[in-house]
Amino acid sequence: MAAHVADNPAKSRFEVTSGDQGTELAGFAEYFLSEADGEIAFIHTEIDPKFGGQGLGGILAQAALDAARERGLAVLPYCPFIRGWIRKHPEYTNLVPENLRVKFEL
Repeated sequence: MAAHVADNPAKSRFEVTSGDQGTELAGFAEYFLSEADGEIAFIHTEIDPKFGGQGLGGILAQAALDAARERGLAVLPYCPFIRGWIRKHPEYTNLVPENLRVKFEL
């Protein structure tokens, strides 16, 4: 199954699609974007149980964080899933402002 991640700014979330045609919504990572502050706050991530165990959460997290990096945005990982993913992939820790890493336990 092919997975695809895209930003859906109208819904303030990154969405991962999968399925036989790669078009079925499998999950999303909601965010609050503050362009003025140069920050993106991830607030909730959800994968449909139907797609559980396929690694789609990790694909979603990596794509969303890579997009934040490309845009030069600081990441505020309020979402426990995104925060946990960053802990497992320390090469993404530098996206979180240094003065906030203790707050997010990173």
